[in-house]
Amino acid sequence: MIRRILLLAHRVPVSGEFSLNDLAGAGGRMDEVARAVSTAFTVSNGLRRDTELTILFVAEPPPRARRIRLRGSGLRYLNPDERSTAALLKNALVRSSTLPRDIEASPGLVVGPIDPAAALTEFARQETTVWLTEESAPYVTPASATAGVGAILSDPQDPAPEEAALLERLGVPRASLGPVRLRASQCVDVLQNRWDSIPGAGLPERT
Repeated sequence: MIRRILLLAHRVPVSGEFSLNDLAGAGGRMDEVARAVSTAFTVSNGLRRDTELTILFVAEPPPRARRIRLRGSGLRYLNPDERSTAALLKNALVRSSTLPRDIEASPGLVVGPIDPAAALTEFARQETTVWLTEESAPYVTPASATAGVGAILSDPQDPAPEEAALLERLGVPRASLGPVRLRASQCVDVLQNRWDSIPGAGLPERT
């Protein structure tokens, strides 16, 4: 079972030009993005190899907007601490900033320029994808997931009006993880826990 997560990052400088000492400020809440990445893949003494996480960095329009895709099946050099994860993402953005194509910046991590609407559409059209919002019907964990599972969520900033309109046009079902407003990284944690209960979900690889 493949677990797919897409995170919209609205404020992180797409050039990677920010200090690791100011992730929450000049880093455009890269602290929360890094926590979401760490939460998506790392568990106690293990790593989830069945997870794929896509981050759309949309602080600037095309051709500056960037996408980072992390695939657990090939991922290396990911540690559970926020700073080293932010450094991994920052390095990818810096290396990609002047390139017109995708590159594998490190094992399991691909970065490149994108059209945000096209990238969001591509992800949203995958079967079983839900859009996490605060005011929606409760999320129902699938009884089975042969086609995998997927979710779209946003950083501390709500989706832009054009992003929300696009997801509505595509008919992506909305779902809520509960009555309490959670951070993006907490939502990822809850999702992974819910998905762990699906029969045949598999266990993380121990390290």
